[in-house]
Amino acid sequence: MAKQNPRVTVRTYGIYSKWNGGSKELPSFQEATTQIPAVVDIEFGLVVNIVGGKNLPLEYCIDHPGIRDEAGRLRSPFTGLEYVRTNDWDFYLGDTIWEPIDDKIGPWRMTLQLQGRTVADVTFDVHRASAKPSRRRPTQHRYLLIRMPRPDAM
Repeated sequence: MAKQNPRVTVRTYGIYSKWNGGSKELPSFQEATTQIPAVVDIEFGLVVNIVGGKNLPLEYCIDHPGIRDEAGRLRSPFTGLEYVRTNDWDFYLGDTIWEPIDDKIGPWRMTLQLQGRTVADVTFDVHRASAKPSRRRPTQHRYLLIRMPRPDAM
């Protein structure tokens, strides 16, 4: 039997709508970013498309910044295994922020492996909502707007 040679594409990554794990529908894509504000219930992750990989095992890992369990012990990275369901399959790997927020701040690395090969690797920077990095460029010119009276009003 010939070895399958699946093609994997990262379709989107960033912020998504709230995901219902029991639904066949993937969450809807909202914003492409790796900068995630630490807000309760924000959904972030990535969607990959796998073509030609039906029934192959897909291993996933979400390596978080040091989330603690109820007893205060560090949790291991979240890992698991899914089998590719069809020959043209979209898969969502993601997580959300919950209370307490402090142990969720930092890098969240999400990886997918298929046939022992890393096919997706995205790191999200979860930061305090008020400390979002500025994307604006510093103002180089300042203008003062003056309202001039119309000539016919004088």
